[in-house]
Amino acid sequence: MPVFEPAFESIAEQPGRPALRPVALPAAVPAPEGGRSVAGRGLVPVAPALREVLPDGGLRRGTAVSVAGGDAGLLLALAAGVREAGGGWAAAVGLPDLGLAAAEGYGLDLRRLLVADDPGPHWPEVVSVLAGAVELIMLRPDGPVPPKLATRLAAVLRRSGCVLLVAGPWPGAVLRLEVRSGRWFGLGDGYGQLAGRQVEVVAEGRGSAVRGRTARLWLPDEHGAVRPLREHREQPQPLAEPTGQPAPAALPELVAAVV
Repeated sequence: MPVFEPAFESIAEQPGRPALRPVALPAAVPAPEGGRSVAGRGLVPVAPALREVLPDGGLRRGTAVSVAGGDAGLLLALAAGVREAGGGWAAAVGLPDLGLAAAEGYGLDLRRLLVADDPGPHWPEVVSVLAGAVELIMLRPDGPVPPKLATRLAAVLRRSGCVLLVAGPWPGAVLRLEVRSGRWFGLGDGYGQLAGRQVEVVAEGRGSAVRGRTARLWLPDEHGAVRPLREHREQPQPLAEPTGQPAPAALPELVAAVV
């Protein structure tokens, strides 16, 4: 991947520095984003089920969004829409336990996902480099983020138009999303497999989002995707006593999405 080799060569060759790796064989090489005009940035799309909970119906480019509690399912569901942004690329920084099977189930293209599993204290420089070449970055910092550092990275995001999805708190985030309640389905008393989770997602922030928005969702549903709870489909049964009947089929590696 020639675009990234020069950018990370000086980092990867030094002891203790983070290494960047593609998840799968790349579909194409991402081009630098420095030439994008501010007017053309707009929004990074999200899955239809999440549009009603976001004030703009998508993720505003050049901003940071906080996912309170670092809920893995919500983080992946928000990031999955990047594939609709002209074949956009995404990156995951500081998320060594990221479930790739679950990520693919939510809709992420693994051929366009770059991963820096354990950047340690060097995560700010990794984010700064990636922001110029990918549409969206999922990040879990290695500790509390100082406001001055968040301000510097906010300037990087504004210049590049990249969206930063943070697993946890972030000073100055324009939007904060949280899973307020959740219930898994499919497991019984010593039997069964996970088949889906019903949640209530709340979004709060500045401007039009200040009053908060709420949506009830399957996150994920029995197919590993996100969809509104109001859709009428056959629903997996909640916890119940064994009946001798086979348990609902589970998504492959769905457990990877459990937080």
